[in-house]
Amino acid sequence: MNIDYPFHFDARGKTASTGDEDHIRDMIEQLIFTNPGERVNRPDFGSGLLQLVFGGNSPEVAATVQFTLQAALQHWLGDLILVQDTDVQCVDSTLSLTVKYVIRTTNQQQTATLTRAV
Repeated sequence: MNIDYPFHFDARGKTASTGDEDHIRDMIEQLIFTNPGERVNRPDFGSGLLQLVFGGNSPEVAATVQFTLQAALQHWLGDLILVQDTDVQCVDSTLSLTVKYVIRTTNQQQTATLTRAV
């Protein structure tokens, strides 16, 4: 059973579950928006992306964000997905990410677009 993220209850009052494709997308979102040190038993889990967006907007910061995101996805989800492309944009106070990946078990290409106010 794959628990849906964010955690909530379904119409029957039970823990909401989701399919494999949505579960992988949920794991990508959790990884990207978790800062290292937030998880008690996994202090190195996360991408640290939200810490980097406050460093100003420059080609160097964009390259660092891209590299950090690719490395985190490969480290934590590399057995489930093959990352093909990532795009990170910070406009005003909104962070937008696009991750193109292939699910290894089905060879199905997916695109996850995530947006967060920072």
